[in-house]
Amino acid sequence: MPKSHIVGAWTSSSPRASPLAPLLHVFKAFQGMPAQFAKAERLLAITALYVSVSRTRSCASFVKVMGSAKGMKPIEHNVVQDCIELMDDSVDRLSQSIRELGLLGKAEGKDFAWHMSNVQTWVSAAMTNQKTCLDEVDGPHVDANLKDAIRPRVVDVSQVTSNALALVNRFASKNRTIAQTKMP
Repeated sequence: MPKSHIVGAWTSSSPRASPLAPLLHVFKAFQGMPAQFAKAERLLAITALYVSVSRTRSCASFVKVMGSAKGMKPIEHNVVQDCIELMDDSVDRLSQSIRELGLLGKAEGKDFAWHMSNVQTWVSAAMTNQKTCLDEVDGPHVDANLKDAIRPRVVDVSQVTSNALALVNRFASKNRTIAQTKMP
């Protein structure tokens, strides 16, 4: 595929720096205040998941545009279609995770653990989807220009999702201990 088709198919700036950095400053302000701190950690995890959903949607849209470029070999077309499906599934899993964190409310003990296990499983599944897309794009039968166009966006999405999972895990870890101490 000629590079002009790839570049012309989508004009977008390269992935930006993490938008979570300013939130970390707010998060630090809650340290030392247990109730507010737990709420801040949960909100930070939810915000990170929203950012991941947004970036993943954007990546899926970009890959869809790439899939419509002329001159693509059938194997490249299949790779692009697989990536689109994987990114769309990632959006679904991440969106489920946001809803599940919203259901936590005052969940304690086994309920808390169950909700958090769902969230961690779904975010991990989204990361697996993103990694699978990346593996396919990096395959030997994919044109270098197509790789160069898609790869940085998928890597960015994977990093943002990994950061979101780290914040989810941090929230889960700290609050599982609290929830377990309240179990009858």
